[in-house]
Amino acid sequence: MPQPTYATFITALAAVKQTKTIKYKKMRKICLNFQIHQPFRLKRYRFFNIGEDHYYYDDYANESYVRKMADLSYLPANKILLDLIKANKNRFKVSFSISGTALDQFELYTPEVLESFKKLADTGCVEFLGGTDAQSLAALANRKEFENQVTQHREKIKKFFGREVGDVFCNTSMLYSNDIAGYVEEMGFHGVLTEGARHILGWKSPNYVYCSATNPRVKLLLRNYKLSDDIRFNFSSTSWSEYPLTVEKFLYWMNACDEKEDLFNISLDYTTFGDKQPASSGIFDFLRYLPVYALKQGFSFVNPSEMVSAAPIAPVSVRFPISWMDEERDTSAWLGNELQQEAFHQLYDLAERVALTDSKRIKADWKYLQACDHLRFMSTKHYATGRRTPYNPYDSPYDAFINYMNVLSDFTTRLQKIEKKEEQSISVGELEKALQEKDRQYAKIKLELDKLRVSVAKARKAFAAIEEIEEPVAKKKTSRAKKADK
Repeated sequence: MPQPTYATFITALAAVKQTKTIKYKKMRKICLNFQIHQPFRLKRYRFFNIGEDHYYYDDYANESYVRKMADLSYLPANKILLDLIKANKNRFKVSFSISGTALDQFELYTPEVLESFKKLADTGCVEFLGGTDAQSLAALANRKEFENQVTQHREKIKKFFGREVGDVFCNTSMLYSNDIAGYVEEMGFHGVLTEGARHILGWKSPNYVYCSATNPRVKLLLRNYKLSDDIRFNFSSTSWSEYPLTVEKFLYWMNACDEKEDLFNISLDYTTFGDKQPASSGIFDFLRYLPVYALKQGFSFVNPSEMVSAAPIAPVSVRFPISWMDEERDTSAWLGNELQQEAFHQLYDLAERVALTDSKRIKADWKYLQACDHLRFMSTKHYATGRRTPYNPYDSPYDAFINYMNVLSDFTTRLQKIEKKEEQSISVGELEKALQEKDRQYAKIKLELDKLRVSVAKARKAFAAIEEIEEPVAKKKTSRAKKADK
């Protein structure tokens, strides 16, 4: 069945308008956030490659995926956003959560995408949120590695866009817990953008500013998953009861909320535009007209960092990690079965050893192997139903596990060899230092002996001079004594 155009959405407005009128009493805020990530996908790596082949990545697949997303989504969406910012001056704002691995691939394969993001950054209306460089689960396994990746991500945003990350942190797939709130506060962030999961909010609405129950200075901006996922998943679904989704209907839903609910955090994959929802569905028109209609109705657009100064309405405690993944909104997408847990533990058991090595190649591979996608491909949650993780290159979760563990085995072998070389170099270095110390001590003793010899020589001369003086005197005394005896 052909997808209707955006024009048909507008004509369908009459059929979906409610009879009740809404009074816009209070300026409501929309916080738009787009998530961008691309992992370095692994090539087919078999058992017999271990110890022989140390390059793990499928360059063709990586370039193809990034090139496809650039043409379908990133470039056309960036152009629309740039036009909207220019047309509305400083009234339209957006934020991005971009992983470091995505930026690395833009630099390698699609530099024009980087250039388009630079143009957006130069407007001053775009905010880049803090995150992990590898889109990893390091926050669940190794705090030091997590902090290293956040620092690396900060540096990469500064390098590519000439801007500092904002005051708000957005972890991998909005991963969050009370512990993570403490980590990011110590790193200087004042807020976290995370999922407004129903099992942590209960009856409360996500459309307020909250704070961490354990670190009250950390503000929580909670994603409205209902509004976000209606765009992300349902926009072009003709079986959806609310199809078609129009800008007017979307804004009506927000205006129909309690008037005290004045902040709507809308966050979705950037590939929603053009990939998950094809251009033929009218998704780009939705993006183009949403700010226009929203501004006319009295909405304002804000960036996350602008909201950290707001007074929180209540604390929220999250003892067990949440995320925006699947219906469960937890970590089961990555750690839901024994295959995933085994790979996760073996990976992070290497953390301290990797931290001690100086090999840049080892550290780069270690970072890329932490991308959460590798664990996601091992998920068995929907395997029986035939549903697959998007762009999953493997035939089965077991196939994904075997491929990843083969790579990890080779990586571990390389790490062991480098450790031995570094130990040998350290031993030689320590021996050289010991010899240098002995040489220094010898030179010091020799100098002291030379000084002592000089002192002894001077003393001998002094004694000789005294003897020369005293000898005539002694002879005179002896002669006088003899005369006296006579």
